[in-house]
Amino acid sequence: MLVTEKGQVTIPKHIRVAAGVAPGSGVAFSLAGSNIAITPLATGVKGNRRAKLRAAAAKVRSSLSPEFRQLGAQEIMDFLRGDNAAVKRGRR
Repeated sequence: MLVTEKGQVTIPKHIRVAAGVAPGSGVAFSLAGSNIAITPLATGVKGNRRAKLRAAAAKVRSSLSPEFRQLGAQEIMDFLRGDNAAVKRGRR
């Protein structure tokens, strides 16, 4: 593996997967003698994604008409699939 002029290297996919390093993940570098170690940081990338998803869901929910705001996810899915009877029954 070669280091680019900018000092960049590509972490092989099987190592990224095994270490749980995804795009946007933080990593820390450490030096022990002449060995370089890369450690994934538990910065909560999944938590960040979850927070962004919740914020997006809240934004969408706030744009819904009042009768849809009170519906749960399953009821909304039933409506989208055309099962309006389930929505009218208030199935949760």
